[in-house]
Amino acid sequence: MSSQDIPEENLPAEQGSTHGVPKPADEKHPFADPGLPPHEHRIQDIDERAAKRSERTVALLFTVSMLATIGFIASFVAIPHDEAIYVWPLGHINAMNLALGLTLGVALFAIGAGAVHWARTLMSDEEVADERHPIEAPPETRAKVHADFKQGAKESVIGRRKLIRNTMFGALTLVPLSGVVLLRDLGPLPGTKLRHTLWSKGKLLVNMNTNEPMRPSDIAVGSLTFAKPEGLEEHDHGFQNEIAKAALMIIRLEPEAIKDKQELEWSHEGVVAYSKICTHVGCPISLYEQQTHHALCPCHQSTFDLADGARVIFGPAGHPLPQLRIGVNDEGYLEALSDFEEPVGPAFWERG
Repeated sequence: MSSQDIPEENLPAEQGSTHGVPKPADEKHPFADPGLPPHEHRIQDIDERAAKRSERTVALLFTVSMLATIGFIASFVAIPHDEAIYVWPLGHINAMNLALGLTLGVALFAIGAGAVHWARTLMSDEEVADERHPIEAPPETRAKVHADFKQGAKESVIGRRKLIRNTMFGALTLVPLSGVVLLRDLGPLPGTKLRHTLWSKGKLLVNMNTNEPMRPSDIAVGSLTFAKPEGLEEHDHGFQNEIAKAALMIIRLEPEAIKDKQELEWSHEGVVAYSKICTHVGCPISLYEQQTHHALCPCHQSTFDLADGARVIFGPAGHPLPQLRIGVNDEGYLEALSDFEEPVGPAFWERG
């Protein structure tokens, strides 16, 4: 329904304005001003029932935002931070993160949509044109402001009272640290849990694909296999947190191709075990070049030489991949001889 379908007596009175009237070209304005098209009244300006419907729509959107905010708070309080759920096609994801993201997204979207609908349908629709004018202050005003500033600085004696000036600057510099301290309550400190994994002496290396313990004969020279600690299953509580630290790359090299002495000592018949977690930002490494013995992180192209202590030869990673010391038990299965000697993954702020 448009204003053309409404009797003239129901249309709002036009504001007195000439900005829509075409103006011919002249010497000062060589291009003719075509003016503005006739104003088209909104249905809400004409029909109060339509205005009421828009009002109810805006109120409904704001109410949805309030309910979503309540849902956000309830999700934060009620959902365990380590609970995971399966969502197709995303797979297993953290339930709290999903709930917080959805509720906060709905809350913000509903506020924005309500404000836009309010502005488009109920706020004033009057078209106003105004002539451009200089935004800078006239010279006399700027001169007065500069003079007032200099006079105020002089009267404050900040130039002569250096003790006051310096302590003021110190106070203004330190007070933002209060906010930094508050970050401490965003969560408990990690303690030493980032330094340790599930690997320990005697833990068998289990193939991630077959879920079976591994023998040296299962690994061909030049191959890449992924392993996890014995006893860690996908349905276990906290599986994602543990595998993010304990995932292994198992590579078999010719012993004479291993350049690093420690790497050779910590291997078994050329079978070496390195952390799968990139030391840049923690991405899983999955690309291996057989001829060069280089492992590539697909996220930011950090490249590690697995025949030379997994040292970084390219990319932003800051340190080599940690190696796990391995051996063979009495039954011929590969086992860990200890945990990693250093923390796996990227550096963290309290890492020594």
